[in-house]
Amino acid sequence: MAALAAVSLVAGFVDSIAGGGGLVTVPALLLAGLDPAQAIATNKVQGTFAAASATYTFGRKGLIAWASAWRFALVAFASGIAGALCVRFLPRPVLDGLIPVLLIAIALFFAFSPSVRNEDAHARMGALAFGATVPVAVGFYDGIFGPGAGSFYMLAFVTLLGYGVVRATAHTKLLNLCSNLGSLFLYAATGAVVWPVGLLMAGASLLGAQIGSRLAMRHGARIIRPLLVAVSGLMALRLLLDPANPWRQGLAALF
Repeated sequence: MAALAAVSLVAGFVDSIAGGGGLVTVPALLLAGLDPAQAIATNKVQGTFAAASATYTFGRKGLIAWASAWRFALVAFASGIAGALCVRFLPRPVLDGLIPVLLIAIALFFAFSPSVRNEDAHARMGALAFGATVPVAVGFYDGIFGPGAGSFYMLAFVTLLGYGVVRATAHTKLLNLCSNLGSLFLYAATGAVVWPVGLLMAGASLLGAQIGSRLAMRHGARIIRPLLVAVSGLMALRLLLDPANPWRQGLAALF
């Protein structure tokens, strides 16, 4: 339990800035003896608390435009529920093959794009079109699987709405909170959540998220950009090293 709390503290810190904490906490839960369904469901508890902590901190500083963001949040919440409902029907190899490629693309974008900065830029998409696409797709994915969802939200806010990285991070945490919360409701209703473990991890991740979000607001792109690149790259590597990943299986068959 102490080890899981320590892991959650680190995951909450990373999640509040760049996302991807689930790729640390889910394996830790599996090593602790939970089955895969319990691990994914229980991880949603700490993920929800970490996102709520970061959202509160960013919101207090006026970095969330609530007039439009609440609509995105509602869509992400509903999409998270839909994703959790469909988790058993979507072919897992599709996700296993596609997600690492997208994460590598995100890492390259944030590493080399000159548009990644603290200041807002020109939006390439209206709020209505954004709300009808991004929270639907990413929220659905967050309900099904989750790791990398924060990176996908972040990329969309920066490239499509032109948000600076700090403002994009703030809105990412809000949408992460809502899609996590939607899927958590469904997992809790099925009895898959191990609440004593989840709540312990939630307390630790809440503290980590407070530290991370404050650092993000203080240092902006100087800390968000490199951490996002590193986390996206490591998430892609972690998924590609999984023996069940189709890319690894394909390379093994060739060599």
